[in-house]
Amino acid sequence: MIDALISGKIFKQPEQRTGASGKTFVTAKVRVSTSAEESIFVSVICFDRNPCTALLALSEGDSVSISGAMTPKVWQDKSGAARPALDLVAHQVLTAYHVQRKRRAMTDDSPARDRDPQLK
Repeated sequence: MIDALISGKIFKQPEQRTGASGKTFVTAKVRVSTSAEESIFVSVICFDRNPCTALLALSEGDSVSISGAMTPKVWQDKSGAARPALDLVAHQVLTAYHVQRKRRAMTDDSPARDRDPQLK
């Protein structure tokens, strides 16, 4: 297992599913650029409420950063060439919405700043 932080774009609409045990989870595919011309797909799964909710709010093409436990894998394409693949169990999801909210919280006119003297 690798503790990872990836950033990319949602490739397919995230889906909520239910396992055999009745527990719900969310899956998504994220396209991550590795260079100017290449990219890799990361298969993402999450079980915790907050990252699941954040992923389900996204649409195909939305930017996202995800941290969690990553496992590298290899698969063969139709021509038999080995291709890298990554599986990630998401623990945190950061979207453009989260960034905007955090920036607003740090501005001088934020109500949170008025309530918390540590933020002044």
